[in-house]
Amino acid sequence: MTTIQRYRKFSTESYYPKDLGEDAHHIKNELSMVVRAGDHIFMRGQTGFDLEGNFHGIDDVAKQTDMACKCVKQLLEEAGGTIHDICKFTVYILDRDHRSTVYGIIAEHFPDVYPCSTGLIVSGFAMPEMLMEIDVQAVVQDREV
Repeated sequence: MTTIQRYRKFSTESYYPKDLGEDAHHIKNELSMVVRAGDHIFMRGQTGFDLEGNFHGIDDVAKQTDMACKCVKQLLEEAGGTIHDICKFTVYILDRDHRSTVYGIIAEHFPDVYPCSTGLIVSGFAMPEMLMEIDVQAVVQDREV
C-alpha cells in the first residue's frame, strides 16, 4: 500500500487576494503545495509566491523565476527529496521573449539534474502579476546511507 503525505496544506480562499476586481474568481479549494505518494513527488505550480504567500517580482520575470526555483528546492527537501530526484519540469510563460531568461535561471538553480522538460506559452495565469510558473514531478531515488 502506498502512503500519501500532503505538505503545506492551504485554502485558495486565504491565498489569493479578494480585491482582484469584478473579474476575480473567488474559488475555494483545499490544496497541498506538495503531495508525496510513495516515492513520487507532485508539486503545485511554483510562481513568484514565496512559501508564506508573499508575491515577489511584479513585472520582473527573473525575480519570479528565482523565487519559484527556491521554493521548488525547499518543497522537495520537505518531502524528503532533492533536486536530483526531479524527473519532469513543465514551464509556463506568458511571453515568448521571457523564454531565455526563465530557462537560464532554471539552469542556474538545477545544474546536473537533466530532467525532461516541456515549455508552454500561455495566455494568462491565476493572477495578472504572474509571468511564469514551474510545475515539477520527482521520484525519490534510493540512496546509500
